[in-house]
Amino acid sequence: MSHERLLFTSESVTSGHPDKLCDAISDAILDACIAQDPGARVACETLVKGTEAHSHIVLAGEISIAGSQPDYEAIARSTAASIGYTSQDVGMDANSCSVDMLISTQSQDISRGVGEGSEQKAGDQGMMFGYATSESEVYPALKGKFMPLSALLSQALTRRLTEAREQGVLPWARPDGKAQVTIEYGGYNKPRRVWAIVIAIQHDDMSAELGGEEAEHTFITEQVREHVIDAVIPSELIDSNTDVIVNGTGRFVKGGPFADAGLTGRKIIVDTYGGMGRHGGGAFSGKDPSKVDRSAAYAARWAAKHVVAAGLADLCEIQLAYAIGVIDPVSIRVMTNGSAASGITEDEITRRVRNTFDFRPGAMVADLGLLQPIYSPTSAGGHFGREPVGNTFPWERLDETRLTALRNG
Repeated sequence: MSHERLLFTSESVTSGHPDKLCDAISDAILDACIAQDPGARVACETLVKGTEAHSHIVLAGEISIAGSQPDYEAIARSTAASIGYTSQDVGMDANSCSVDMLISTQSQDISRGVGEGSEQKAGDQGMMFGYATSESEVYPALKGKFMPLSALLSQALTRRLTEAREQGVLPWARPDGKAQVTIEYGGYNKPRRVWAIVIAIQHDDMSAELGGEEAEHTFITEQVREHVIDAVIPSELIDSNTDVIVNGTGRFVKGGPFADAGLTGRKIIVDTYGGMGRHGGGAFSGKDPSKVDRSAAYAARWAAKHVVAAGLADLCEIQLAYAIGVIDPVSIRVMTNGSAASGITEDEITRRVRNTFDFRPGAMVADLGLLQPIYSPTSAGGHFGREPVGNTFPWERLDETRLTALRNG
């Protein structure tokens, strides 16, 4: 009797992907505002598009900040340039492009209903999800991540693509790129191996010097395999049967905003769990932490990670829901998909989560230290399963006091 293989695929994109370029600009503006005024209210959207002759950046949104405004145009240009967009040939020239600003202040109807500090209320209605799983914990190189393997590895590949380009390991690489990882499972929550890896990497035109497009493609595939895939994928997960596809069309010279318009917040599944966990629909980048789209998604991930790390379940998904102008969440739901530890129910895990974590907007901001300029590093490579450095990614840190509270009930 034959059995269908259990496969699951996740995707990620590099910092030079047009949508991620927009996320980076929006988060750079957010960081500049918070650095000047931790209480700034920021909702900044970015659009980019390039043509053969000229490129455009459009900034739109609502920003309320104490004191003089940061130079949003300069921030947008420097962010795009730092990612590698300094030439029309690459996809956009950040130094000569047009920058249009359509920015107003936050609506008074929203502002008066939000407040600050311990009395801060939700800045909007909506639902957010946090997710964690033990499936990545059996691999020493991935210990402590508590993430779906396909999402974790695809995000690691795109971060490595960017790193290898910036460090000159792949000097021919250009900013735009994508990665996709398919995992074969041997049962529930039991990854067996990497079934397939798909990578698209923008590159210089090297066909003349390498002896044609076929030779160019072979060279790029070999370089990506050696310096990206082998550097990121644990050796025990990849074998001779793993299908590796690099630049499936054969070439990827024209990319970036020239080839594809970009928008802030268009890669929400790339940002989170690669499709393995649910998503409430709200994007993160360019939003200050008074927006529960961002802060509650971080807090829900923080709590879910603690539940799995405490051994209460092998998988945990937490949904939070809010109403604008209301302090307490409308609902809290903990789901374990039947993976709860023996002798403990979802109701009991929910009770322990409620007693251990405070999901009121002001409390989430305080507990995670979100009124700091820590958001630019999140704009590419995923918001979850990352290594905290300094004050970054605080929602990925495990708190022993909270772990003990969850275990002891």
